[in-house]
Amino acid sequence: MAHRLRPVGHEFVATAPVRLVFGREVAAAPERVHRALAGDVSGWTEWFGPVTLARPLDDGAGREIRLRGGARFRETVLVAREPEAYAYRVDVTNTPGARALAEEWLLTPAGPGTRVRWTFAADGTAVFRLALRAARPGLGRTFRNAPAALDRRLAG
Repeated sequence: MAHRLRPVGHEFVATAPVRLVFGREVAAAPERVHRALAGDVSGWTEWFGPVTLARPLDDGAGREIRLRGGARFRETVLVAREPEAYAYRVDVTNTPGARALAEEWLLTPAGPGTRVRWTFAADGTAVFRLALRAARPGLGRTFRNAPAALDRRLAG
């Protein structure tokens, strides 16, 4: 059953009770990575493994995301600052125990490529927070695979 989450601003990424942060370098330039994140939302299904549906809403101000396993999210874009940042919060989800969720992608030049840092910020019930912390290794694998797949997609 879908439920509305607490609306949070971009600052939540730095203050959330649970913050999972992952980083990786890719060969593509920051501008290309940002365009893939913010400008080609439907393309997420091609490189972010768990995503089965991604579509922009409200002329790009929001997104609808569905994941393998049935999780669904309606999101609001908080930051789309090219080429360095893309962030969004979840407004509605069917994920039990979640109270607030936001994600941020920071892109910094790294030689000819890009250093990608993904922050997953969350608040929820004690069980939800504990489950997220336990899921850190799996989320880390997902993150390591996603930028590599995006890099291959951008190179092709």
